[in-house]
Amino acid sequence: MLAMDKNTSLDSGIEWHPLKPFLPANAKVLFLGSFPPQKKRWCMDFFYPNWINDHWRIEGEIFFSDKNYFVNEAAKTFKLDSILEFLRDKGIALFDTATAVRRLQNNASDKFLEIVVPTDVDALLKSVPHCRAIVTTGEKATLTLCELYGIAEMPKVGSYVNIPNRLNADGEQLILYRLPSSSRAYPLAFSKKVEAYREMFKRVGVCLAAE
Repeated sequence: MLAMDKNTSLDSGIEWHPLKPFLPANAKVLFLGSFPPQKKRWCMDFFYPNWINDHWRIEGEIFFSDKNYFVNEAAKTFKLDSILEFLRDKGIALFDTATAVRRLQNNASDKFLEIVVPTDVDALLKSVPHCRAIVTTGEKATLTLCELYGIAEMPKVGSYVNIPNRLNADGEQLILYRLPSSSRAYPLAFSKKVEAYREMFKRVGVCLAAE
């Protein structure tokens, strides 16, 4: 990992991750994206903050049969308190594969992100010892993890590969599971994304019943 101080000059164009990892100790799943969008696109101070990103709608549909379960339509934001309670209950952790980046263009596209400081993923995993799967929803995050763990071939969207020489605290094989992006720019119907995410949660043993 590249050593660098967060006080690096703003002229460098380096942007540090604005959020702390969300790591409930009971997590079975660790979602790792690439990096948050620019703040101007946020509607809340948490992961997947873009109002037109469907991540929280997908999870609302899967677990509560209501894509608007986490949606505050009037305020055009998501219900953060409900999201946090849900994540802790189900055992879902979140962070990103980059801790610091440069945006090569003034947008949120992964293809124009230069990773300056990669995330210490093994350190994250120590905080979630029962994690069964690292889940990515984009090509850049998937590629970053494949390079980190020496995975020769990226999993296709909707599939997974074993992470070499990585077992969790329960002696279970850790997997890298790649899902379709929840961004509306990704060309797949909402229902198909729901189906793919649901299959992943079933695979890693996250209870789908709304409790």
